Amino acid sequence: MGTDMTVIDSFPRPVRHIENTWITLSDGCRLAARIWLPEDAESDPVPAVLEYLPYRKRDGTAVRDALTHPYFAGHGYAAVRVDMRGNGDSDGLMRDEYLAQEQDDALEVIEWLRAQPWCTGAVGMIGISWGGFNGLQVAYRRPEGLKAVVTICSTVDRYADDIHYKGGCLLNENLGWSATMFSYSSRPPDPALVGESWRETWLKRLENNPLLAADWLRHQRRDAYWKHGSICEDYSRIEAAVLAVGGWNDAYTNAVPAMLANLKAPARGLIGPWLHKYPHFAVPGPAIGFLQECLRWWDRWLKGIDTGVMSDPALRAYMQDAVPPRASYATRPGRWVQETAWPSADIEQQLFFLNPDGLGVEPGPATPQAISSPLATGTAGGEYCMIWLGPEGPTDQRFDDAGSLCFDTAPLGESLEILGAPTVDLSLSSNRPVAQVTVRLCDVAPDGTSARVSYGVFNLTHRHGHDTVAPLEPGKPESVTVTLDDIGYVFPPGHRARLAISTSYWPMIWPSPEPVTLEVKTGESRLTLPRRPRHDGEITPTFEPAETAPPLRQETLRESDNRRTVTRDVESGRVEVRIEDDFGKYRNLEHGLITGGVGRETHTIDPDDPLSARSTTHWTQELERDDWKVRTETFSAMRADATHFHLTGRIEAYEGDVLIFERDFAESLERDGI
Repeated sequence: MGTDMTVIDSFPRPVRHIENTWITLSDGCRLAARIWLPEDAESDPVPAVLEYLPYRKRDGTAVRDALTHPYFAGHGYAAVRVDMRGNGDSDGLMRDEYLAQEQDDALEVIEWLRAQPWCTGAVGMIGISWGGFNGLQVAYRRPEGLKAVVTICSTVDRYADDIHYKGGCLLNENLGWSATMFSYSSRPPDPALVGESWRETWLKRLENNPLLAADWLRHQRRDAYWKHGSICEDYSRIEAAVLAVGGWNDAYTNAVPAMLANLKAPARGLIGPWLHKYPHFAVPGPAIGFLQECLRWWDRWLKGIDTGVMSDPALRAYMQDAVPPRASYATRPGRWVQETAWPSADIEQQLFFLNPDGLGVEPGPATPQAISSPLATGTAGGEYCMIWLGPEGPTDQRFDDAGSLCFDTAPLGESLEILGAPTVDLSLSSNRPVAQVTVRLCDVAPDGTSARVSYGVFNLTHRHGHDTVAPLEPGKPESVTVTLDDIGYVFPPGHRARLAISTSYWPMIWPSPEPVTLEVKTGESRLTLPRRPRHDGEITPTFEPAETAPPLRQETLRESDNRRTVTRDVESGRVEVRIEDDFGKYRNLEHGLITGGVGRETHTIDPDDPLSARSTTHWTQELERDDWKVRTETFSAMRADATHFHLTGRIEAYEGDVLIFERDFAESLERDGI
C-alpha cells in the first residue's frame, strides 16, 4: 500500500461489523453479504453504499475492503460488500460476466437494502473494474432508490474498451482474463460460514466452471452480446449522479471523458496518474483523499447535503510530466488541472503531417513508405491492464520503435501539453486482406530514450465499423482513423514527439494470420493532438490527504513476488514473454483463513511466422484452515492456424494432496477477420 496514507481509527459514528449475512433472492439463491454500519443505525437510519463483486469478500478483496468500507460506515453509511452468485460464499453458479442475471440479482439486493430498518431507502453503488462496470449497468436499469454511483476504472463500451477487443483487434488479455476467472471461480466457499455444504457447492462450481475465452471468441464483432451492458447504447438511461474516476496508467482511460461528454445525469470526472487501483492507495502517486471525495458525493446525493460537488469543475485531471521510461514508478511528477466543461473549449487541435522527414505542420510530398514489423514488436509495451504487480508498464520504446515506421517532430522549443485523445488519420494500403495497425505516441528525450505516452490499435477489416468485417483489397488505398487512448501529458522543451506505426503489437494483441506489409502515404497522413494551452494564474485543484480505515490484520506466510522477463533465442529468433505473479500467502488474523495464489503466463512467437504465436497460463489457488486444505490448478492455452483459434483448458482440484476433480476443455473457433 502507499506510504502517504493516514490511518483513521476513530470515526464520528462508532462502527458495527457484520461478518456475514444472507440475502435470499426470489429464486431461493442466497448471496453472502458483509456489512459495516453505524452502531446506532437502526435508531438513526443511514443510506447504503453497495459494492457487488465476484472476487470473494472473505479473502479476495478483504485487504482493500478493510481500508475503505469501515471509513464510510464511520461517517454515516451502511457499507455493504456482496459476493455475486456463484462466487465466494454465495450460492449458485456464475456463467459469464455482466449477464442480465447479474443485474437482476443486484436489483433485488438494492430492494433488500432499502427494506432494512437501518437504511433510509437511499442507495449508492461504488466499485472498481467489474464493480465499476456493474454500478453503471445497474444504474442503466433505473432501480428505485439508486441515486448515485462512484465508478472507478470502468467502461461505457464492453467491446471497444474492455479486456477482450481493442480497435477490433483481439487482446491477449481475452485469454488472460478468462484464465484469471477460471481460477478465481474454482475456489470453494469457506466452511466456517456455509458449513458442511461447502464441498457440494465446490463440486458444482468445478463441474460448471466455464472457460470464458471460448464464449468471448464467439463474438469477434460488436454484436448484441457486447451491446448488452454497454451504457453508450443510451446514455440518457442513466439518471443516478455519476462520479467517474480513472487513471492515466490504467487500461480504462477513455471512459471518464466519454461519460462527461455524453451523460445527461449529474456527472463529474477525476483522472489521476494511477494504475488500476482505488486512488486513496494507488500507485504511482500522488494519492489523494479519495474517500473524502466519495463522502462529498454521497452526502450530496444520498443525504441531500450541499457539499459543493456540483460547483466542482467537470474534470479534474493530472498532467503527467516527462520521466525516463521504466516498468514501474512510485510516483509521477506533474500537476493537477481542471476543465469547467468537457469537451473543453480551451483544447486546441494541433495538426502534424506525417512527412518523409518527420512530423511537420505543413504537408510534405505524398510518398508511400512501407512497414512490415518483426512480429515481436510490442514486447516493450508492458501489460494491457497494469494493476500494481511489479514491472508491468511500458519500458524504453526504442526496441519497438526499431520495428516501426517512425515520424518525429523537431526538438520542441517550448512545452507541448496535451489533454484528451490524439487521433491519427492514415492513408494506407495493405498487401494482405487481413491486417492490423498499431500507432504509438512517444516522447523522445535528448538522450534518445523513448517513452510511450499513448497508443491505439486498429483492425483494418473493421474500417467500416466494428459490427462489419470487410477484407482489404491488396494494394487498394484506404483512409482510416485510429483514435489513441485519452491522456494528460507534458512534452518538455528539447524533447521530440514521435509517432510510431507498426503492423504487429505482440503480446498485447493477436497477430494477423499472414505477415503484412503496409504502405503509408506521407503528406496525406496526419496526427492531431489535443493541445491544452497553459494559462498564467490557472486554478489548480487541491485534495485532502489520503485517509483510510485501519488495515487488515494478517500474517505473512510467503512474500509476494512479481516478475516479467523477455528472452530471445539467438538461433531461431523466437521471443518469449514470461510473467509470474506470486501473490504470496497470508493468514487472516480476524478469522484464521489462509490464502495463497500464483498466476503465470507465457507468450511465444517466431519473428516471421504469425501462426507460431502461443499463449499459455497456469494458476494455483490455495485455501487452508487448521486441518482443512484445498487447492486448485487451472491451465489454459491458445494458438491459431490460418482459419481457426484453438483453445484448451484443464482444471484440477485437490483436498490435501489428493486429486478429487479434473476436467479438460478443448474448442476451435473460426477466425472472423482477425
